[in-house]
Amino acid sequence: MKKLSNWLYRMSTGWLTLAALAGFLLFTALVLPGQSQQARANSGGARTPDLSFIYTADDLYRMAEAYGPDGRQAYIRARFTFDLVWPLVYTCFLATSLSWALGRALPESSRWRTLNLVPLAAALFDYLENVATSLVIGRYPAATPGIDVLATFFTPLKWILLGLGFAFLAIGLVLAAVQRIQKPKS
Repeated sequence: MKKLSNWLYRMSTGWLTLAALAGFLLFTALVLPGQSQQARANSGGARTPDLSFIYTADDLYRMAEAYGPDGRQAYIRARFTFDLVWPLVYTCFLATSLSWALGRALPESSRWRTLNLVPLAAALFDYLENVATSLVIGRYPAATPGIDVLATFFTPLKWILLGLGFAFLAIGLVLAAVQRIQKPKS
């Protein structure tokens, strides 16, 4: 893990961080609105596990029922098209930005520097959520015991880690700014 963290620090130059920010902002402005609109239309206005924080296995089956056959197929298609790319976009942005900020805020010896791995954990749970919910929704009306319960854990873990990633980024940027201000001028 330490090697991966250090690699992220080496890769997270100012230019790469700016490019990741630009990609994140463009994706958020140009792709997310259309995807959200399409998801609402395909789900018939029913809840979606991806945007929920907490739900039960029974809730997941109710969502699958509400989607109908076409909505279920659209849900699965979105998980393996759009939702393969979106975690890459936000992870690239968060991991490089967090590495860039913490690299300026913390000494190399600090164990806190591995916080730059939090976005990778968020993406991992996002992908696990996508696989689990797609299996349950794709097999509906058949039950998918075990996987249905795992999905209910993957989703909140994704959201918690994603929130922590953004919180750590904000803290890292503040600490980096303080370091810059306090740095003696030569």
